[in-house]
Amino acid sequence: MKPTPTAKIARLLRTTTQRLVAVLRRKVLFRYRLVLITLVTLAVGIGVGAVWGPPGWFPPSSTILTVLAGGLLLKRKSLAFLFTVVAAVLLFVAFMLDFGQVGPGLLVTIGVTAVLSYLLSGVRERLGVQGLSGEMMLLDLRDRLRHQGRLPELPDGWGRTAVLRQAGGSSFGGDFVVSIRREDRLDVAVVDVSGKGVDAGTRALMLSGAFSGLIGSVPTGDFLSHCNDYLIRDGGGEGFVTAVHLSVDLDTGEFQIASAGHPPALHYDSGCGVWSTTEAKGVVLGVIPEMTYSSVEGKLRPGDAIMLCTDGLIETPGEDLDAGIDRLLGAAESVVGRGFATGAGEVVDVLSKDKNDDCALVVLWRD
Repeated sequence: MKPTPTAKIARLLRTTTQRLVAVLRRKVLFRYRLVLITLVTLAVGIGVGAVWGPPGWFPPSSTILTVLAGGLLLKRKSLAFLFTVVAAVLLFVAFMLDFGQVGPGLLVTIGVTAVLSYLLSGVRERLGVQGLSGEMMLLDLRDRLRHQGRLPELPDGWGRTAVLRQAGGSSFGGDFVVSIRREDRLDVAVVDVSGKGVDAGTRALMLSGAFSGLIGSVPTGDFLSHCNDYLIRDGGGEGFVTAVHLSVDLDTGEFQIASAGHPPALHYDSGCGVWSTTEAKGVVLGVIPEMTYSSVEGKLRPGDAIMLCTDGLIETPGEDLDAGIDRLLGAAESVVGRGFATGAGEVVDVLSKDKNDDCALVVLWRD
């Protein structure tokens, strides 16, 4: 007895459904099946409500919300299935009602949103995170970088301040500060990664952790050499790094400054009432293997100060570097009258005005 046409159709539908469920279980739903089922249900509910629900309560354009949510919460395979459902819902609404309900403007808007959501989902899938987890990770890394830039508490008779600004108002930049206090010795390093803004921010995040570990575990005079060795070994040729390292004996005020291609540190002598540049010089980090860096020595007496900065405060395209240093010296004069603690931020505001570059400024003084 031959099966009837109705039986053939029923068997075909049953087989197709079983295969579809198997595919969804293996490849599409995976860990996100509950989210996908919820978004599919919402999309279908919007379509049903638009046809048979109260007028105005279920506009077809609201399916765009499911597309946006899918871009945040789903992987690409699941998201592609959701797009298929949304397209079917829109076709169903257009067929059951009026094609004017699903016009070209709505289709273009949902199409563009779908493409952006798909690209966003791809980025999140590469990172291995969905939802807002990626943003939370970046915020945590940013907070850790800022925490590392905080200078440690100093004994009575000493003061310190640090100001960091990123290009374009970004939360990430190529300039950072690492420091440590070991008993009566303070070590501070101001580092400038080549590039600016977010482009240099990823390298700065990596190097800040490495340099922070080095500054607390190697002899003071070898810090820049170890940083250079690290970059030669693990830097991958991703550009150079400049740095200046200050080490101060908080009992005597004696200090050593070593530089690796960095702008010169400034020393304020309260006895003379003038700022002067230090002579510490050296090759940028990550270029020449097994480099050694010599330091210059001095002493901070009561009323004296040391200022460290990055080139974002002194460099201007098409202008000689000495002119930028002269401007920094002039701005530093105003810090003395206003006080080192408050004047540092004003120096950064003045010198970084109309510049789109990362900048950092550290001032250490003795009362």
